[in-house]
Amino acid sequence: MTRSLDIVFLGLSLSSSWGNGHATTYRALIQGLRQDGHRVLFLERDVPWYASQRDLASPDFCELGYYSDIDAVLQLHRDRLRLADAVIVGSYVPDGVALVDKLSTLEPKTLCFYDIDTPVTLAKLDRGDEEYLALRQVPRFDAYLSFSGGEVLALLERRYGARKAAALYCSVDELRYANTGEPHSWDLGYLGTYSPDRQPTLERLLLGPARQLPSMRFVVAGPQYPAEIDWPANIERIEHLAPADHASFYSRQRFTLNVTRRDMIAAGWSPSVRLFEAAACGTPVISDFWRGLDELFPNGEAAIIAQGPADVMAVLTGLDDTSRTAIATAARRRVLGGHTGAARAGELARIISELPASRAYERISA
Repeated sequence: MTRSLDIVFLGLSLSSSWGNGHATTYRALIQGLRQDGHRVLFLERDVPWYASQRDLASPDFCELGYYSDIDAVLQLHRDRLRLADAVIVGSYVPDGVALVDKLSTLEPKTLCFYDIDTPVTLAKLDRGDEEYLALRQVPRFDAYLSFSGGEVLALLERRYGARKAAALYCSVDELRYANTGEPHSWDLGYLGTYSPDRQPTLERLLLGPARQLPSMRFVVAGPQYPAEIDWPANIERIEHLAPADHASFYSRQRFTLNVTRRDMIAAGWSPSVRLFEAAACGTPVISDFWRGLDELFPNGEAAIIAQGPADVMAVLTGLDDTSRTAIATAARRRVLGGHTGAARAGELARIISELPASRAYERISA
């Protein structure tokens, strides 16, 4: 175990899981850090859409602070930010470019970026979209912690100038995500916020099979789906599902669907937090294909890769319970063996502890 660390996160949200997968990712990671004796402060922008949907306003595993003004929050926590072993800025933080610039002037010991959206971030940078990170800022970070692994890490260093790129996949809290033993309510389900580039896959792999299998039951949970979507009668819609209800939701499905955004498919090696959550609950996963999936969850052994609706329907109508259970068990074993918050916390602590001595002066001049 590494020495006890003091870490400050400035992330999208810890308090609210509404419309984002960041909250549960941070929660599992930070709980793992707390279990290992590390100290954590999490700072998030106080915005109305999260303020009205907070499902963890007062965590017991870290300090949580809200801010409305960047200058004010940096002044309030000035000493902590300068003396912490690591300051970690997350992706999609509002006014992230200004935040990183101003943080750099405080000369923190170690400044890192945790990209929970790496393929999306790089695609945005390639087209000059610097919504929350500027291309010029990438070399400033002592470590670029990436939601995506594989060849993306070399690309971050070679093309984008990252000093050190390291994979830090999403993870799951194994104490909260386990099978509840409830009877099945649905044959196939999906949990995810609406995304235009995921919707065609959802149409092919869930809505299509639902129309062809009217006697089976389906469910889609998540906000922001357009009113004009034509949902078949055998699909139940749930607008928002709090993390406390995720384990029950997954446990009540015979199978769950994993759908991947276009940029993440192109990058490969980008497992979503929902994939780990479902597997931890012992629910077999049907997924679209991306490079790296077969190594994390081998096809037919720990997951089922579907190329089209026919594959999904064949599984729903033809896979026996013994095979279904075997796939679910293998996937859960893999998650508990290396994709828990505790495992990820250990990886993060090692990355921070192995970084070179502070190069704050280089960040200021960059």
